[in-house]
Amino acid sequence: MVRRALLDFEKPLVDLEEQIEQIRQLARDSEVDVSQQLLQLETLAMRRREEIFQNLTPAQKIQVARHPQRPSCLDYIQLLCEDWLELHGDRRGSDDKALVGGVGRIGDQPVVVLGHQKGRDTKENVARNFGMASPGGYRKALRLMEHADRFGMPILTFIDTPGAYAGVLAEEQGQGEAIAVNLREMFRLRVPILATVIGEGGSGGALGIGVADRLLMFEHSVYTVASPEACASILWRDAAKAPAAAAALRITAADLLQLGVIDAVLAEPSGGNHWAPLQAAETLRQGLLSHLAELQALTTCSTLGVTAPNLELELKTRSSNSPFGGKGRKWGGLDATELRGGRSHLQFPPNCGSQPSLEPVLQTTPM
Repeated sequence: MVRRALLDFEKPLVDLEEQIEQIRQLARDSEVDVSQQLLQLETLAMRRREEIFQNLTPAQKIQVARHPQRPSCLDYIQLLCEDWLELHGDRRGSDDKALVGGVGRIGDQPVVVLGHQKGRDTKENVARNFGMASPGGYRKALRLMEHADRFGMPILTFIDTPGAYAGVLAEEQGQGEAIAVNLREMFRLRVPILATVIGEGGSGGALGIGVADRLLMFEHSVYTVASPEACASILWRDAAKAPAAAAALRITAADLLQLGVIDAVLAEPSGGNHWAPLQAAETLRQGLLSHLAELQALTTCSTLGVTAPNLELELKTRSSNSPFGGKGRKWGGLDATELRGGRSHLQFPPNCGSQPSLEPVLQTTPM
């Protein structure tokens, strides 16, 4: 049995965990029936764990979100998807291991799934660049999303990154441009997009695959414009003030749901997803299928936020107010009241009615 790593605020559970392990060892080494004592101690430990996790501070939630044993993108893919096939490469000479994706099925529904992938130990984290994707990773993600759009498959994205890789090579290869292109292009995709913050959602690295019709978030995940450590260093020039920055940033699922940034909070098992990964995966499955059914019940025009009458005039008006030429899929940088709903795009499927000339709209769209 793999011993779970306990976080600092879980120290009251250390003695109980040691007693439970000793009793289990005794049961393995002898024929003594210790089931009753074991049940009592496990019940007590569960009760104390629930008390601790019901009152976590934002800084403590960050520790849970970064827990090394927390289920990763590939863990959820293996638990959720049938016939999973990973696809590699951005077709420009790069195959970033920090951002993975491919095709699979959830039940009878074909989907394209992609997300950030961290490692379990130092060696794997180095190989995965600690979940910080390079420009090639975001270009690979866009290639897979365009594949999904072409074949009518919903897109599921799993966000778990401290941020996009900020190395010199990444900047030379166009990190900012790659993320910006993803933001723009995800607004025009015709298939439903569901994004889920499964761990840590940091900065533009999260937004690069986070423009969605529905944004879900696990209870102890965090979603932030900058890490609390970076924020504290900028504001107070003292990274030790990260807990104060975490509280001020309002990065928890409950805060973001109240602000309208996310659409739903997925409950976690007592102790966090790393204590019961199968239960966490089932919660995620139910949440994804529920929201996907709602989106698939809409017509394409309803999902896109486009009306057929006076479409060209509507798009002209929108293009003058939006950096992406539409009010559709939302991301964290817009007003909270604009964070949900459909989106307009510059391709019109048959059930949207007439297809007016878009040349004037393209000419007036701000760059």
